Amino acid sequence: MPGVAQTVVVDTGSDVPWVQCHPQTDTFYDPTRSPTYAAFSCSSAACRRLGPYSNGCINNQCQYRVTYPDGSSTLGTYSSDVLTFSPTSAVSSFQFGCSQAEQGVGFDGRSFGTMGLGGGPESLVSQTAATHGNAFSYRVPPTASDSGFFVLGAPPPGSRGAFVATPLLRNPRVPTFYRVLLGDIAVGGRRLGVPAAALAAGLVVDSRTVITRLPPTAYQALRAAFRSRMGMYRPAPPRGNLDTCYDFTGVFVVRIPRVALVFDRNAVVELDPAGILFNDCLAFAPTSGDGLPGVIGNVQQRTIEVLYDVGGGDVGFRRGAC
Repeated sequence: MPGVAQTVVVDTGSDVPWVQCHPQTDTFYDPTRSPTYAAFSCSSAACRRLGPYSNGCINNQCQYRVTYPDGSSTLGTYSSDVLTFSPTSAVSSFQFGCSQAEQGVGFDGRSFGTMGLGGGPESLVSQTAATHGNAFSYRVPPTASDSGFFVLGAPPPGSRGAFVATPLLRNPRVPTFYRVLLGDIAVGGRRLGVPAAALAAGLVVDSRTVITRLPPTAYQALRAAFRSRMGMYRPAPPRGNLDTCYDFTGVFVVRIPRVALVFDRNAVVELDPAGILFNDCLAFAPTSGDGLPGVIGNVQQRTIEVLYDVGGGDVGFRRGAC
């Protein structure tokens, strides 16, 4: 894809990859400069498979639209081109959205597209499953100035022992989302004993969502345990939906209690300190009910390599993946 920008959002909660196609600077993707670019016709099989992402037809060119949970959206022409990862790795006839309009949070010029990695047939993972084994992993850096990574394909067999794994739960009616079952939470090395019924809906692992959402019963138990161990610090007013905040003015060393998520099969994932506080607040919030799935946001994933072995049916976590 000649001319495509280097900065895209890695999104495990959406299916359609897209890139901005309304050139304003040289860093935007310009389909007129690519000899391998092609728009899908409205009668093409790719267009017919778009399903809920279909947005009609313009001049016999297939149109798509994606609306995200936060209300942001993208629309444009559904297209194909060669996607090159390296001189020796490329995806021919890669299907993606050539976006003519975006709106909402995050589409402010800092990112020029989204790499949809969900479980639907439109995603990069599904498109490359035959060659890359239906697996991928990434690392979220601890700060914006640090570097992360993205790897398409499973790690070598010899390195699988570095991951703790838990079963990947899928809903055939909603194939986009990757869900895992949370069994408990530990604070300062002590498990809270959250009732299994409160956690039965599981958590969606989402690289685009920022803050983790837990069922209210689990969140309240975590909040109480965390506050009891942070009593030496001055509380601060809530910030947005974060209600456990602190004023660290004049504090040179902040000691944060260890927090670990305990998944099915006793997969214990201790969070990095950078994944516990966000803007000096506990980086968790409650969902609207215990019967609803929660979300593991990208703050909690900081410094951890998250492996989505879709073909193998599990999700792996490797701490300290620097």
